[in-house]
Amino acid sequence: MFKYVMKRIALMLVTLFIIMSMLFVLIRMLPNQIPAMQGGMDKALHEMRTAWGYDEPIMVQYGIFLKNIFTAWDWGFCTKMGSFLQPVTKYLVEKLPYTLYVNVFSMIIAVPLGIFFGIIAAVNKNKWPDHIIQVFIMIFISVPSYVVAFLLQYFVGFKLGWCPLVMKGGNDFASWAMFHSAIMPILSLAFAPIAGDMRLIRAELTETLTSEYMLLARTKGLTRKQATFRHAFRNSMVPLMPTFLADFIFVISGSLIIEQIFAIPGIGKTFLDSILLRDYSVFMACAMFYVAIGLIAGILSDLSYGFIDPRIRMGGDKNNDL
Repeated sequence: MFKYVMKRIALMLVTLFIIMSMLFVLIRMLPNQIPAMQGGMDKALHEMRTAWGYDEPIMVQYGIFLKNIFTAWDWGFCTKMGSFLQPVTKYLVEKLPYTLYVNVFSMIIAVPLGIFFGIIAAVNKNKWPDHIIQVFIMIFISVPSYVVAFLLQYFVGFKLGWCPLVMKGGNDFASWAMFHSAIMPILSLAFAPIAGDMRLIRAELTETLTSEYMLLARTKGLTRKQATFRHAFRNSMVPLMPTFLADFIFVISGSLIIEQIFAIPGIGKTFLDSILLRDYSVFMACAMFYVAIGLIAGILSDLSYGFIDPRIRMGGDKNNDL
């Protein structure tokens, strides 16, 4: 198990390095890397260009870039976003809480509701609760999150006036005003994972409930409820845990557009703005953030199989159990 984890981490780091190298070379080949004039900031701009080697060959620039990352976790400086020549790391740290706030609340809502209604659909297969839930699943799996966002913004925010049209700024994340302003983006991101989890849980649990060992458990005296939660639900969770991690990746990627729609000052909106404004250092840092999240989630997804079911061995090692 330990060797497998170390191997996966090493492969992840190699993948990160390759992607970062490709992004760096492609970005530095683009024109207008740093504007030539910025009012009275010419001297500071010249010193920053020299420090980062913008007048040097691209491989020298890459060496300086890697040195700054590994020694000071310095991803460069802002040229079009934030304060002029503000460190990118400091700028993104200010944006990260908004992204985490919306995404974490979306998962807190999506996972329990997906599990709950998936169990109801499986237990009541081919009955009216199951039919209603399947209609809900088809609608919200088919409709993109940004369409749901526009509908919520128009009907709930504009017509009914129940929620603000955009997310409230500030740093008071524990306040009701902040949560109230984030309800619509949270729901926009949560509906699709809820529907996906319900569909998968219904399919897995329905198959498990009709298996032979479930019939044996019932003949030994367990009630339907006891057999469902003691045996069926746990066995159904083996393919579900990786799905929850995939849901998180879906929510993170979906928040790129949702943050733009609801004017959330998070990483997703910053990522899109960096492309439009051609602030390449901010773009590089945001891109590597999303790449790292995806790769880490992939490792956790694979490891979750073994933690849920110890019979599963990792890395093809038949001599070592977890």
